[in-house]
Amino acid sequence: MALNSQHVTGFVVGLGAAGLGYYVYKKNQKQIDEFLKSQGINLPGSAEKDYSSLTLEELVAEKERLEDLIAEMEMAGKKEE
Repeated sequence: MALNSQHVTGFVVGLGAAGLGYYVYKKNQKQIDEFLKSQGINLPGSAEKDYSSLTLEELVAEKERLEDLIAEMEMAGKKEE
């Protein structure tokens, strides 16, 4: 099957539609994520963390993870100098 102008046109139109959909989603991300959540669809990593609802253990684990990231970035910064 050889590629013809209809294939190329379809590909370009598909890319444009996907780009437009992504743009609209990012512009209205909070509303769309809330709607999906109300429908029972939970998107992993889509919402910001609500730190007030975490347990003490979860908060300490998050603090340690952030401290590790900070230490890694500081070490990387020292290596570049």
